[in-house]
Amino acid sequence: MSKIFSTILLCFLALGFCECGGLTNNFYSTSCPNAEKIVKKIISKHVANDATLPAKLLRMHFHDCFVRGCDGSVLIDSTAKHKAEKEAVPNLSLGGFEVIEEIKTQLEKTCPGIVSCADVLALAARDSVSFKHLWKLIIQFNKPMWEVETGRRDGIVSRESDALNELPSPASDFKTLKQSFADKGLSVKDLVVLSGIPIFTHTHTGAHTIGVGKCIVFSNRLYNFTGKGDTDTSLNTTYAATLRSKCRSLSDQTTTVEMDPTSSLDFDNHYFTALKLRQGLFQSDAALLTNDVARGVVDQMLTSGKFYTQFGKSMKKMGAIGVLTGDEGKIRKKCNIV
Repeated sequence: MSKIFSTILLCFLALGFCECGGLTNNFYSTSCPNAEKIVKKIISKHVANDATLPAKLLRMHFHDCFVRGCDGSVLIDSTAKHKAEKEAVPNLSLGGFEVIEEIKTQLEKTCPGIVSCADVLALAARDSVSFKHLWKLIIQFNKPMWEVETGRRDGIVSRESDALNELPSPASDFKTLKQSFADKGLSVKDLVVLSGIPIFTHTHTGAHTIGVGKCIVFSNRLYNFTGKGDTDTSLNTTYAATLRSKCRSLSDQTTTVEMDPTSSLDFDNHYFTALKLRQGLFQSDAALLTNDVARGVVDQMLTSGKFYTQFGKSMKKMGAIGVLTGDEGKIRKKCNIV
Protein backbone atom coordinates (compact mmCIF):
# COMPACT_ATOMS: atom_id res chain seq x y z
CA MET A 1 0.00 0.00 0.00
CA SER A 2 2.82 2.37 0.93
CA LYS A 3 4.52 1.68 -2.43
CA ILE A 4 1.33 2.59 -4.28
CA PHE A 5 1.00 5.78 -2.24
CA SER A 6 4.63 6.68 -2.92
CA THR A 7 4.15 6.12 -6.64
CA ILE A 8 1.03 8.29 -6.72
CA LEU A 9 2.83 10.98 -4.71
CA LEU A 10 5.80 10.99 -7.10
CA CYS A 11 3.47 11.26 -10.11
CA PHE A 12 1.58 14.10 -8.43
CA LEU A 13 4.79 15.96 -7.66
CA ALA A 14 6.02 15.44 -11.20
CA LEU A 15 2.77 16.74 -12.65
CA GLY A 16 2.80 19.64 -10.23
CA PHE A 17 6.34 20.54 -11.24
CA CYS A 18 5.39 20.52 -14.94
CA GLU A 19 2.35 22.68 -14.26
CA CYS A 20 4.46 25.24 -12.39
CA GLY A 21 6.71 25.53 -15.41
CA GLY A 22 3.81 26.11 -17.81
CA LEU A 23 1.29 28.83 -18.59
CA THR A 24 -1.34 29.73 -16.00
CA ASN A 25 -4.26 32.07 -15.51
CA ASN A 26 -3.44 35.42 -13.90
CA PHE A 27 0.28 34.71 -13.89
CA TYR A 28 1.01 38.35 -12.99
CA SER A 29 -1.64 38.69 -10.26
CA THR A 30 1.03 39.23 -7.60
CA SER A 31 4.09 40.42 -9.50
CA CYS A 32 2.25 42.95 -11.70
CA PRO A 33 -1.46 43.04 -10.77
CA ASN A 34 -2.44 45.69 -13.32
CA ALA A 35 -0.57 44.17 -16.26
CA GLU A 36 -3.61 42.96 -18.19
CA LYS A 37 -5.54 46.16 -17.47
CA ILE A 38 -2.68 48.21 -18.89
CA VAL A 39 -2.65 46.12 -22.07
CA LYS A 40 -6.42 46.42 -22.51
CA LYS A 41 -6.46 50.17 -21.91
CA ILE A 42 -3.78 50.94 -24.50
CA ILE A 43 -5.28 48.52 -27.04
CA SER A 44 -8.71 50.11 -26.59
CA LYS A 45 -7.26 53.53 -27.32
CA HIS A 46 -5.54 52.40 -30.50
CA VAL A 47 -8.38 50.25 -31.86
CA ALA A 48 -10.70 53.25 -31.49
CA ASN A 49 -8.45 55.17 -33.89
CA ASP A 50 -7.43 52.31 -36.18
CA ALA A 51 -9.99 49.69 -37.17
CA THR A 52 -7.30 47.66 -38.95
CA LEU A 53 -5.27 47.05 -35.79
CA PRO A 54 -7.01 43.79 -34.75
CA ALA A 55 -6.06 42.20 -38.08
CA LYS A 56 -2.47 43.36 -37.70
CA LEU A 57 -2.06 42.04 -34.17
CA LEU A 58 -3.75 38.71 -34.88
CA ARG A 59 -1.45 38.22 -37.82
CA MET A 60 1.64 39.19 -35.82
CA HIS A 61 0.70 36.76 -33.04
CA PHE A 62 0.32 33.92 -35.53
CA HIS A 63 3.61 34.73 -37.24
CA ASP A 64 5.31 34.78 -33.87
CA CYS A 65 3.92 31.45 -32.69
CA PHE A 66 4.59 29.54 -35.91
CA VAL A 67 8.29 30.45 -35.84
CA ARG A 68 10.24 29.21 -32.80
CA GLY A 69 7.03 29.19 -30.75
CA CYS A 70 5.24 32.09 -29.04
CA ASP A 71 8.40 33.76 -27.75
CA GLY A 72 8.16 37.32 -29.07
CA SER A 73 10.97 36.70 -31.56
CA VAL A 74 9.00 38.31 -34.40
CA LEU A 75 9.32 41.63 -32.54
CA ILE A 76 13.12 41.72 -32.63
CA ASP A 77 14.85 44.13 -35.03
CA SER A 78 17.64 43.10 -37.38
CA THR A 79 21.19 44.28 -36.81
CA ALA A 80 23.91 45.23 -39.26
CA LYS A 81 25.24 41.68 -39.21
CA HIS A 82 22.07 39.68 -38.66
CA LYS A 83 18.66 39.53 -40.37
CA ALA A 84 15.80 38.85 -37.96
CA GLU A 85 12.36 37.36 -38.67
CA LYS A 86 11.07 40.82 -39.59
CA GLU A 87 13.20 40.72 -42.75
CA ALA A 88 11.51 37.60 -44.13
CA VAL A 89 9.19 38.34 -47.05
CA PRO A 90 6.03 37.11 -45.23
CA ASN A 91 6.77 39.55 -42.39
CA LEU A 92 7.64 42.68 -44.36
CA SER A 93 4.07 43.95 -44.18
CA LEU A 94 3.45 43.19 -40.51
CA GLY A 95 2.11 46.17 -38.59
CA GLY A 96 1.36 47.23 -35.04
CA PHE A 97 4.88 47.01 -33.60
CA GLU A 98 4.65 50.53 -32.21
CA VAL A 99 1.57 49.58 -30.17
CA ILE A 100 3.37 46.61 -28.62
CA GLU A 101 6.31 48.87 -27.74
CA GLU A 102 4.00 51.44 -26.14
CA ILE A 103 2.44 48.74 -23.96
CA LYS A 104 5.82 47.34 -23.01
CA THR A 105 7.16 50.81 -22.14
CA GLN A 106 4.23 51.41 -19.78
CA LEU A 107 4.62 47.98 -18.18
CA GLU A 108 8.33 48.60 -17.60
CA LYS A 109 7.43 51.82 -15.77
CA THR A 110 4.84 50.03 -13.66
CA CYS A 111 6.66 46.76 -12.92
CA PRO A 112 10.12 46.60 -14.51
CA GLY A 113 11.43 43.31 -15.83
CA ILE A 114 8.27 41.35 -15.07
CA VAL A 115 5.98 41.05 -18.12
CA SER A 116 7.36 39.39 -21.23
CA CYS A 117 6.96 40.74 -24.75
CA ALA A 118 5.54 37.35 -25.75
CA ASP A 119 2.72 37.74 -23.22
CA VAL A 120 2.13 41.35 -24.27
CA LEU A 121 1.61 40.21 -27.86
CA ALA A 122 -0.69 37.34 -26.88
CA LEU A 123 -2.84 39.61 -24.70
CA ALA A 124 -2.86 42.46 -27.23
CA ALA A 125 -4.05 40.16 -30.03
CA ARG A 126 -6.90 38.88 -27.88
CA ASP A 127 -7.94 42.29 -26.57
CA SER A 128 -7.86 43.91 -30.01
CA VAL A 129 -10.75 41.74 -31.25
CA SER A 130 -12.73 42.26 -28.06
CA PHE A 131 -13.94 45.60 -29.40
CA LYS A 132 -16.35 46.32 -32.25
CA HIS A 133 -16.71 49.53 -34.24
CA LEU A 134 -20.31 50.72 -34.42
CA TRP A 135 -20.64 53.90 -36.44
CA LYS A 136 -18.28 56.28 -34.61
CA LEU A 137 -18.35 54.35 -31.34
CA ILE A 138 -16.17 51.49 -30.16
CA ILE A 139 -18.05 48.88 -28.17
CA GLN A 140 -16.35 46.42 -25.82
CA PHE A 141 -17.76 42.89 -25.70
CA ASN A 142 -19.02 41.62 -22.36
CA LYS A 143 -16.02 39.34 -21.98
CA PRO A 144 -12.86 38.44 -23.92
CA MET A 145 -13.30 35.98 -26.78
CA TRP A 146 -10.76 33.57 -25.35
CA GLU A 147 -8.70 33.07 -22.24
CA VAL A 148 -5.02 33.93 -22.49
CA GLU A 149 -2.89 31.99 -20.06
CA THR A 150 0.33 33.86 -19.30
CA GLY A 151 3.81 33.10 -18.09
CA ARG A 152 5.63 33.08 -21.44
CA ARG A 153 9.23 34.22 -21.50
CA ASP A 154 11.00 35.87 -24.39
CA GLY A 155 13.30 34.21 -26.88
CA ILE A 156 16.69 35.69 -27.73
CA VAL A 157 16.99 34.26 -31.24
CA SER A 158 15.28 35.66 -34.34
CA ARG A 159 16.31 34.49 -37.82
CA GLU A 160 14.94 35.44 -41.21
CA SER A 161 15.52 31.89 -42.46
CA ASP A 162 13.29 30.40 -39.74
CA ALA A 163 10.35 32.56 -40.81
CA LEU A 164 10.85 31.66 -44.47
CA ASN A 165 10.86 27.96 -43.63
CA GLU A 166 8.05 27.81 -41.07
CA LEU A 167 5.29 30.16 -42.23
CA PRO A 168 2.65 28.55 -44.49
CA SER A 169 2.29 29.85 -48.04
CA PRO A 170 -0.97 31.23 -49.47
CA ALA A 171 -0.41 28.86 -52.40
CA SER A 172 -0.29 25.73 -50.24
CA ASP A 173 -2.46 22.71 -50.98
CA PHE A 174 -4.41 20.97 -48.23
CA LYS A 175 -1.84 18.24 -47.60
CA THR A 176 0.88 20.83 -47.03
CA LEU A 177 -1.32 22.93 -44.76
CA LYS A 178 -2.40 19.93 -42.71
CA GLN A 179 1.20 18.85 -42.17
CA SER A 180 2.32 22.39 -41.30
CA PHE A 181 -0.32 22.63 -38.58
CA ALA A 182 0.24 19.08 -37.35
CA ASP A 183 3.91 19.93 -36.85
CA LYS A 184 2.75 22.59 -34.38
CA GLY A 185 0.35 20.28 -32.56
CA LEU A 186 -2.75 21.71 -34.26
CA SER A 187 -5.60 19.71 -35.80
CA VAL A 188 -7.54 20.03 -39.05
CA LYS A 189 -10.26 21.79 -37.07
CA ASP A 190 -7.70 24.30 -35.82
CA LEU A 191 -6.45 24.77 -39.37
CA VAL A 192 -9.91 25.59 -40.70
CA VAL A 193 -10.92 27.81 -37.80
CA LEU A 194 -7.65 29.75 -37.74
CA SER A 195 -7.87 30.29 -41.50
CA GLY A 196 -10.15 33.16 -40.53
CA ILE A 197 -7.09 35.02 -39.21
CA PRO A 198 -3.79 36.12 -40.76
CA ILE A 199 -2.12 32.93 -41.88
CA PHE A 200 -0.71 31.77 -45.22
CA THR A 201 0.50 35.32 -45.78
CA HIS A 202 3.15 36.72 -48.07
CA THR A 203 3.24 40.49 -48.59
CA HIS A 204 -0.39 41.16 -47.70
CA THR A 205 -1.72 42.89 -44.64
CA GLY A 206 -4.51 42.00 -42.32
CA ALA A 207 -6.44 38.80 -41.63
CA HIS A 208 -8.73 36.69 -43.76
CA THR A 209 -11.91 37.49 -41.86
CA ILE A 210 -10.67 41.06 -41.36
CA GLY A 211 -8.22 42.96 -43.50
CA VAL A 212 -7.00 43.25 -47.07
CA GLY A 213 -4.68 41.35 -49.41
CA LYS A 214 -2.36 42.54 -52.17
CA CYS A 215 -3.22 41.53 -55.72
CA ILE A 216 0.27 40.22 -56.39
CA VAL A 217 -0.32 37.40 -53.89
CA PHE A 218 -3.30 35.87 -55.69
CA SER A 219 -3.35 37.41 -59.22
CA ASN A 220 -2.05 34.19 -60.76
CA ARG A 221 -5.47 32.70 -59.90
CA LEU A 222 -7.02 35.36 -62.13
CA TYR A 223 -4.66 35.52 -65.08
CA ASN A 224 -2.31 32.54 -65.27
CA PHE A 225 -3.30 29.77 -62.90
CA THR A 226 -1.84 26.81 -64.79
CA GLY A 227 0.58 28.79 -66.93
CA LYS A 228 -1.83 29.02 -69.85
CA GLY A 229 -3.34 32.44 -69.20
CA ASP A 230 -6.33 30.88 -67.45
CA THR A 231 -8.37 31.49 -64.29
CA ASP A 232 -8.56 29.14 -61.30
CA THR A 233 -11.79 27.20 -61.82
CA SER A 234 -12.27 26.86 -58.05
CA LEU A 235 -13.06 30.60 -57.93
CA ASN A 236 -16.64 31.78 -58.24
CA THR A 237 -16.80 33.22 -61.78
CA THR A 238 -18.60 36.40 -60.72
CA TYR A 239 -16.14 36.92 -57.88
CA ALA A 240 -13.21 36.30 -60.23
CA ALA A 241 -14.54 38.97 -62.58
CA THR A 242 -14.84 41.41 -59.68
CA LEU A 243 -11.26 40.69 -58.64
CA ARG A 244 -10.02 41.22 -62.21
CA SER A 245 -11.71 44.63 -62.25
CA LYS A 246 -9.59 45.59 -59.25
CA CYS A 247 -6.37 43.69 -60.00
CA ARG A 248 -5.67 44.86 -63.52
CA SER A 249 -2.68 42.65 -64.25
CA LEU A 250 -0.69 39.64 -63.13
CA SER A 251 2.04 41.88 -61.76
CA ASP A 252 -0.11 44.40 -59.82
CA GLN A 253 1.93 44.98 -56.66
CA THR A 254 0.11 47.97 -55.22
CA THR A 255 -3.64 47.34 -55.30
CA THR A 256 -5.25 45.77 -52.24
CA VAL A 257 -8.53 43.86 -52.05
CA GLU A 258 -10.75 43.05 -49.07
CA MET A 259 -10.27 39.44 -47.99
CA ASP A 260 -13.78 39.18 -46.61
CA PRO A 261 -15.92 40.73 -49.38
CA THR A 262 -18.65 42.13 -47.12
CA SER A 263 -17.11 42.65 -43.66
CA SER A 264 -13.39 43.28 -43.94
CA LEU A 265 -13.19 45.33 -40.74
CA ASP A 266 -15.40 43.10 -38.59
CA PHE A 267 -14.23 40.00 -36.79
CA ASP A 268 -16.96 37.49 -37.64
CA ASN A 269 -17.60 34.15 -39.33
CA HIS A 270 -18.50 35.53 -42.77
CA TYR A 271 -15.21 34.17 -44.09
CA PHE A 272 -16.76 30.69 -44.03
CA THR A 273 -19.87 31.85 -45.89
CA ALA A 274 -17.58 33.30 -48.54
CA LEU A 275 -15.69 29.99 -48.72
CA LYS A 276 -18.92 28.11 -49.43
CA LEU A 277 -19.62 30.58 -52.24
CA ARG A 278 -16.10 29.87 -53.62
CA GLN A 279 -14.99 33.40 -52.76
CA GLY A 280 -11.82 32.51 -50.88
CA LEU A 281 -9.11 34.94 -51.96
CA PHE A 282 -6.13 32.60 -51.79
CA GLN A 283 -5.40 29.08 -53.00
CA SER A 284 -4.98 28.09 -49.36
CA ASP A 285 -8.60 29.15 -48.78
CA ALA A 286 -9.91 27.06 -51.68
CA ALA A 287 -7.78 24.15 -50.44
CA LEU A 288 -9.99 23.82 -47.36
CA LEU A 289 -12.86 22.65 -49.56
CA THR A 290 -10.82 19.83 -51.10
CA ASN A 291 -10.94 17.69 -47.95
CA ASP A 292 -14.07 16.08 -46.48
CA VAL A 293 -13.13 16.68 -42.85
CA ALA A 294 -12.18 20.31 -43.47
CA ARG A 295 -15.39 20.91 -45.42
CA GLY A 296 -17.37 19.58 -42.47
CA VAL A 297 -15.65 22.04 -40.14
CA VAL A 298 -16.37 24.89 -42.58
CA ASP A 299 -20.08 23.96 -42.41
CA GLN A 300 -19.97 24.01 -38.61
CA MET A 301 -18.37 27.45 -38.59
CA LEU A 302 -21.31 28.92 -40.49
CA THR A 303 -22.98 29.18 -37.07
CA SER A 304 -21.60 32.25 -35.28
CA GLY A 305 -21.76 30.76 -31.80
CA LYS A 306 -19.80 27.67 -32.83
CA PHE A 307 -17.22 29.78 -34.61
CA TYR A 308 -16.51 32.10 -31.68
CA THR A 309 -16.33 29.18 -29.24
CA GLN A 310 -14.02 27.08 -31.39
CA PHE A 311 -11.93 30.09 -32.41
CA GLY A 312 -11.20 30.75 -28.75
CA LYS A 313 -10.15 27.13 -28.20
CA SER A 314 -7.89 27.11 -31.26
CA MET A 315 -6.30 30.44 -30.35
CA LYS A 316 -5.55 29.15 -26.87
CA LYS A 317 -3.82 26.10 -28.39
CA MET A 318 -1.91 28.25 -30.86
CA GLY A 319 -0.80 30.60 -28.08
CA ALA A 320 0.88 27.69 -26.28
CA ILE A 321 3.05 26.53 -29.20
CA GLY A 322 6.67 26.11 -28.12
CA VAL A 323 6.43 28.56 -25.23
CA LEU A 324 9.41 29.31 -23.02
CA THR A 325 8.52 29.21 -19.31
CA GLY A 326 10.14 28.97 -15.91
CA ASP A 327 13.88 29.60 -16.24
CA GLU A 328 13.88 29.44 -20.04
CA GLY A 329 14.44 32.52 -22.19
CA LYS A 330 14.41 35.94 -20.54
CA ILE A 331 12.26 39.03 -20.01
CA ARG A 332 13.37 41.59 -22.58
CA LYS A 333 13.34 45.22 -21.41
CA LYS A 334 12.47 46.35 -24.93
CA CYS A 335 10.61 44.11 -27.33
CA ASN A 336 12.61 45.05 -30.43
CA ILE A 337 16.08 44.27 -29.08
CA VAL A 338 17.77 41.50 -27.12
